Amino acid sequence: MKLSVKGSDGSDQGELEVGFAVVDNAKGTQAVHEVVTAYRAAQRRGTAHTKTRSDVAGTGKKPWRQKGTGRARVGSRRNPIWRGGGVAHGPRTRDYTKKVGKKTRQLALRKALSARMHDGDVLVIDTLKLPGEAEPKRPRFTARFTELLEDLGVAEKDTVLMVVADASNDVILGARNLLDVELAPGTDVNTYQVLKYDKLIFARDGFEQVTQRLK
Repeated sequence: MKLSVKGSDGSDQGELEVGFAVVDNAKGTQAVHEVVTAYRAAQRRGTAHTKTRSDVAGTGKKPWRQKGTGRARVGSRRNPIWRGGGVAHGPRTRDYTKKVGKKTRQLALRKALSARMHDGDVLVIDTLKLPGEAEPKRPRFTARFTELLEDLGVAEKDTVLMVVADASNDVILGARNLLDVELAPGTDVNTYQVLKYDKLIFARDGFEQVTQRLK
């Protein structure tokens, strides 16, 4: 499979052969589900915590004797149905992370990238460079970054994941104020990011990093 390569100004710069095995069939769907589920689970802090009857302060003495009072039997003042007692079946501090094998993660990323490439949502640019970099008195990084996206044909409403090996300071400053744009190194990009954004823009060196991971 080949991808068209463009320059930062939107001009055609030839084609790039995809260096990893493209997943064309239904294989990998379950792997994508497992990886995305594990990624989202890992974002949970798991710090919600309630006190059970063993945690709350209070005496362990039986409030009154078992029989003969006419009242219901009670064994503790800290039981959940009493005011000031513990919480029954409440949340406790826990770790939500799930383990996913390396091959499963790799298959999921290949599947996700293959699907996005088939849908035409992946763009490779030869060199990532903001317009007007030769003008030292034009430091409007965000405006220049927006102009770059326009030159590449990205719609204003589209969210963008830009994958680079080593972003310049100008690119970092230009992207950080845009809520719908995320910069990610090719060594760290994951399946969730590939599926989340409307458009995927790879610098050539960033795409090569991803290819090395998937070989």
